[in-house]
Amino acid sequence: MADLLNLTMLLCASLGSMAFGVLVAYGIFRLGFALMRPHKSQPAVKTSTETANVV
Repeated sequence: MADLLNLTMLLCASLGSMAFGVLVAYGIFRLGFALMRPHKSQPAVKTSTETANVV
């Protein structure tokens, strides 16, 4: 019975560590790609008001 419990614990630990590794890798890649994404820069636009000449 102890061997079956040890096997179950080993399987759960290995699945948990794989899931944790995948989630950490996903977070690292998300962060890396977010840093590489070009930032949106808003161009400086000068606004001026003009009145229309009505004939």
